[in-house]
Order: sequence, then C-alpha cells, then structure tokens
Amino acid sequence: MINPMELTGRNILVTGAAQGIGEAVARLAHQLGAKVILNDLNQEKLESVASDLGERVETHAGSVADYDFVQGMVQQAADSCGAIHGFVNNAGIVRAAMAKNMTKETWQSVIDVNLSGAFYCLQAVGQHMLKRIEDGDTSPAAIVNISSDAGRRGTIGQINYGAAKSGVLGLTMSAAREWSQFGVRVNSVLFGAVETPMTEVILSDKFRDGLMAQIPMNRVATPAEVSKPVCFLLSEGASYMTGQHVSVNGGYTIGV
Repeated sequence: MINPMELTGRNILVTGAAQGIGEAVARLAHQLGAKVILNDLNQEKLESVASDLGERVETHAGSVADYDFVQGMVQQAADSCGAIHGFVNNAGIVRAAMAKNMTKETWQSVIDVNLSGAFYCLQAVGQHMLKRIEDGDTSPAAIVNISSDAGRRGTIGQINYGAAKSGVLGLTMSAAREWSQFGVRVNSVLFGAVETPMTEVILSDKFRDGLMAQIPMNRVATPAEVSKPVCFLLSEGASYMTGQHVSVNGGYTIGV
C-alpha cells in the first residue's frame, strides 16, 4: 500500500528540535524514513535526541537569531546531505508580560527568535532550495512554518509572542507567492494548546479550566499528535498545498 506521507530519501531540517513539538516532528519524520537535521540552542538535549534516533541524523547547536550561524548551518547541512528537501521552522521562546509592563528587552528577545530567526531560517533554506532547483534538481522542496493561535486571535500577557506568530503567517504567504512557481511549497501550522514545556503556565490549574471551556474537543494535544499534520505538509500528500495556514487546535478557532 502506498503511504502518501512517506519521507524516505528526504533530508528534513527541524529547528527547536531538542524538546516539545520540534522533537516530536523530528522523531516522526525519522520514522517515516527521512534523514533529520536537528537544530537547537541546547546542545546537551539535542545530542540526547540524536543519540536516541541513531542513524540518519546530524545536529547543529546554535541560535536561529544569529544570522551568520543560520547561514552556516544551512550550508553545512546542504553540503553534508546533498540537498535539504524539507524544513520545519519551529524554534521559539516565550517571555511573558502584560503589554503595559513589557520591557524593550522582553519584547525584543521574542521578536529576535520567533520572527527574525524564523525569517533568517526561511531565507537561508529558501535560497538553497531555489538554487538547487535552478541547477536542475527537481526533488521535493517543502517548508512548514510553525505559528500559533496567538498570531490569529491575540493572547493576554504575550503580546510579543502574538505579534511574532502573526508575522510568521505573513512570512508564509509572501514566501509562497514568491517561490511556489519554482516548486518550493510554503505552509504554516497554527497550534493551540499542546502539552510542552513552553505551555506549562497556561496549562496550570489556574488557567486550565478556562482554556478547556474554549476547546470543543475539551482536551489539550500531545506533541506526538500534532507532529502528524506537520509531516503531512512535508510529504507528497500535500503536493498541491502552498500558502496555507492549517489550524491544529481541537476546534479552538472554529469560525475564525
């Protein structure tokens, strides 16, 4: 039986891959046959994931907010693998504060990673994909940007995060309009409540009941569960999808 999500023979770069959603995506892509190129700032956790996966894996520890690092990482990965076929633009941080109290530093730290870092990675991978396609390599080229419901509906106490994730939607649509005609597909996934270290506060007893009341499925998701739509967008199953925002949130944004 043909598996439309098969990723055998593809090289997939995942940022923020040492924990949470990024780790789950990397593990599933690996199970689907891909070689995974893992990035994270936490080298110890990154190496632990890589060791657990075993073969068909390489790591690059560093910050996506560092433009020169990103350029070097993509070049090294392309050189070692021959081509990057898929990219999951996942790295992100949370620094919470109410809008009236947010410091410049708190604002900028999230924008640097979640928006500027997302652009640096998108640009570097896109440049590589366009160049290899121009050189005659017609193998798949798919980018999945990780956004959030916070970028569509706003969020209390995280105006920096909401602004950055809204910006990621703009990155997706603009890159899709520029690159899809050349064979590079660009989509985004918007997550709601997922059980990860970054969501510990909003999923605490103080906020959980109020959040559950807004989710028709009445539960939060696991990283393993939400990794599947991401890998779908990397695969041939989504070969005619580009510039789309796919909500994976238990119905939280029905009608939005």
